[in-house]
Amino acid sequence: MRGWPGDPDMPYDTVQANAQASNAQGMPVTDVIFDFGNVLLFWDPAAALVPRYERDTIERFLDNSVSGFYDANDLMDGGGSLDDGIAMMREAHGETWIGVMRYYLEHFEDSLIGTVPGARMLINDLKDAGIGVWGLSNWQRDTFGIAQEHCDILHQLDDAVVSGFVEMRKPDRDIYELALRRFGIEARTSVFIDDKAMNILGANNAGLRGIRFSDPQRLRAALIALGIGIAPVRSVQ
Repeated sequence: MRGWPGDPDMPYDTVQANAQASNAQGMPVTDVIFDFGNVLLFWDPAAALVPRYERDTIERFLDNSVSGFYDANDLMDGGGSLDDGIAMMREAHGETWIGVMRYYLEHFEDSLIGTVPGARMLINDLKDAGIGVWGLSNWQRDTFGIAQEHCDILHQLDDAVVSGFVEMRKPDRDIYELALRRFGIEARTSVFIDDKAMNILGANNAGLRGIRFSDPQRLRAALIALGIGIAPVRSVQ
């Protein structure tokens, strides 16, 4: 099955305030923290592989039970090198997928296929409303340099914590707490946006309200419902 294994069910585009985050219910929002991949920018590993591999091969490579692709990504996101990820894949699944993995990493730029619609203007609107805008992402340190070079939306953020540099990763509570300290902001007046349910649960455990992202217009509406003074999506009759 393609995609990160073990992600639990959770509604999209609604505020989640469980565990420690229940103490933040009703508090004003002064800061918004964004994940990167498929929240601010589209990441699709298949897009890097299309020029050299058949669709069935790509689908099997992106099935974690077949290749260990997402396990290797977790290792690299947590501070491991690219070679560490390849070695992990080799140990668990032999040589079959090593060439595909090397090709993917060598052409990582092609997996970054554009800015999520609405994300750039949402960041601008939040800043205009006096809201702090931050980043917290699981990302391998070497490939993150490629993202910084090719995805200018990342430079709109006030600051960011990237897992590969700090050698801890979501959904562990420590990385959220590190981000809050680095940014100088409070959990109870912040909200965290991510496309993975497990990372929203991790944010809740650190006292942050969270919104599981799927739709830019619904995210905007959810932030407005939290009291943030940004323009709504309009209807023209």
